[in-house]
Amino acid sequence: MSALPAIVEEQPAGHTEVAGHEEQTLLGLGAEGWVYVSITIFFVIAIFFAKAPKKITDALDAQIAEKRRNLDEAAKIRAEAQALLDEAKAQHAASAQDAAAMLDHAKQEAAQIIAQAEADTSVMLERRAAMAEQKIAAAERAAADSLRREAAGAAVSAARAVIAGSYGETKDRKLADEIISSI
Repeated sequence: MSALPAIVEEQPAGHTEVAGHEEQTLLGLGAEGWVYVSITIFFVIAIFFAKAPKKITDALDAQIAEKRRNLDEAAKIRAEAQALLDEAKAQHAASAQDAAAMLDHAKQEAAQIIAQAEADTSVMLERRAAMAEQKIAAAERAAADSLRREAAGAAVSAARAVIAGSYGETKDRKLADEIISSI
């Protein structure tokens, strides 16, 4: 820069004179300075755009991978839920069939119990009727025996009275003598 001040003379803003000709400046930079600035900006932009798309694509790829994992996980969860639903439906159907079978079995058992109860009731009624008939027959026999005893007792009493009234001691002796003599 030591040679430059000797060559460059001070001029009003926007003008620089170098070795006899005048050069235009902008913001204090000449054409060569602006070339360096533009090359620097170009490299900064090139580096930025070279890395930025990669970073953007990497970020998008990461988001896509995360979404894909979420979708895969959701698909697995859905498959598991569908399997559980199918299993629950199968269990429900089996339970419904079991309940229907139990109901049919209970109806059959109830019908059998009712038939058995009717049969047992008719047998019991027949037994009780037979027992009642036997008790009535026994009561009739007891009553007939009682009447016979009473009639026999009355006949014995009447016979005693008749014998006692028609026979006396004298007649008894006479009868006893006859019996003894016949022997």
